[in-house]
Amino acid sequence: MQAVRKTFGSVAALNEVNLHINRNEIHGLLGGNGAGKTTLMNVLYGLYKPDSGQIWLDGQPVEIHSPRDAIRQGIGMVHQHFLQVDSYTVLENIVLGAAIKNRPTMQLAEAEQRVKALAGRFGLAVNPQATVEDLPMGARQRVEILKALYRGIKILILDEPTTNLTPQEVDSLFESLRVMVSQGMSVVFITHKLGEVMSACDRITVLREGQSVLTLDRAAASPESLVQAMVGDELDVAGSLLFSADKAVGDAPDRTQPPILDLDAVTVRGDNRQPLLQACSLTVYPREIVGIAGVAGNGQRALAESILGLQAPSAGRISIAGTDVAQTPTVKLLEKLVSYIPEDRLQDGFLPSASVGQNLILGRHRREPYSKNGFLNWPVINRAARRLIGEYKIRTLGPDDTGANLSGGNIQRVMIARAFSFPARLVVAHNPTQGLDIPSIEFVFSKLLAHKAAGGATLLISENLDELLLLCDRIATLYRGQIAGILEREAFDKYEIGRLMSGARIDS
Repeated sequence: MQAVRKTFGSVAALNEVNLHINRNEIHGLLGGNGAGKTTLMNVLYGLYKPDSGQIWLDGQPVEIHSPRDAIRQGIGMVHQHFLQVDSYTVLENIVLGAAIKNRPTMQLAEAEQRVKALAGRFGLAVNPQATVEDLPMGARQRVEILKALYRGIKILILDEPTTNLTPQEVDSLFESLRVMVSQGMSVVFITHKLGEVMSACDRITVLREGQSVLTLDRAAASPESLVQAMVGDELDVAGSLLFSADKAVGDAPDRTQPPILDLDAVTVRGDNRQPLLQACSLTVYPREIVGIAGVAGNGQRALAESILGLQAPSAGRISIAGTDVAQTPTVKLLEKLVSYIPEDRLQDGFLPSASVGQNLILGRHRREPYSKNGFLNWPVINRAARRLIGEYKIRTLGPDDTGANLSGGNIQRVMIARAFSFPARLVVAHNPTQGLDIPSIEFVFSKLLAHKAAGGATLLISENLDELLLLCDRIATLYRGQIAGILEREAFDKYEIGRLMSGARIDS
């Protein structure tokens, strides 16, 4: 790909980007959120038309106007969010849209044998007759990869493929990719995770702000050099928390005091009366960060919302600093005891039609100094908002700017600024670094550690296991709404946590 440019309105998402992919290699495409990684691959896959630039394949210029063109040229892409029909079988999903024999009768015996052969050849074990909605995320990803292989692709693009995988599934995926490149294929591996490119990729290209800033062999790369390329001069890499687990964890928890958060056999049921949480017991003490690990959809949201009083437990008890959550309105919890960073920043706790200043004080807007005699105190609100906009580097025109004008990453900064700008005994943070660049992630880490050092408690719910391993004093693993086990820091092992994420149990 030569001098590829793509704009959206006045924003240049790609600015003269060059990318060279060799045969028989896993090529890492690394960069922060918004760097242009997925946009560049969407151009290669025919989902976006570039404004300018040229794509060459095997030394010949090619025109790719659609995914069908890309597949015809031997290029396949597995998206971060799978494109599957849940009620169909694995086999039906794989052949959907492909040319098949005996279409009137839908006899798929020959196709099934071909899928089994591909699965065996590349180590992508999956039952062709299984219904997709019954499969774990790792198996569903294998279905997507087999779908691409079934169409005879030579270049496989994987967009953030490890997001919902256990460490064991990540290792298995890497083994399959190595088999592919050993047999003549090329793989483009889109990620923002340093460890993954260092362990899996043969060469690495770094994008920053829509430009390709570095390409080098893995042997010549280091995590520090890659971070420096990703962020430029915005971060002191040498002093970064990302490279120092000892520095990140801080002081030991104070378990001589009563726990700030105490869950006792909490069960939460959904609208269909099925349990979202089952008999969960958990404590978080002063000066402690407890992590919640697990594949998305295993009860994390129900756990967070039950603590905030947003979902009422059908059994069990929750208390925060001795206050019974069941007897306390959510607004009172947020005013005095809890700060909350929700999972879904667009749906929970953010008002697109309100101003940035209003969003920054949301939840405290009825209290002094932001409210006086039932009216909002705008001079005070605007002063506070301007301070937070500067401190948290929120890219906005100012406190009066409409919330809808903010990017996803800046909305996340608003949520984080609000959570840490008011005193709270407990912080409940659900994927707090999602959508943030590395300097912003570092800033969030420093705020979590400052809250801990001040004697506060934090429940950190994250799908990023590396984040949990870096920051937490203990990690509890959720599987189908149950706590499969709780590990102390000295016993942290990502493969053991991965085993728990798959449903194994240990004594906690």
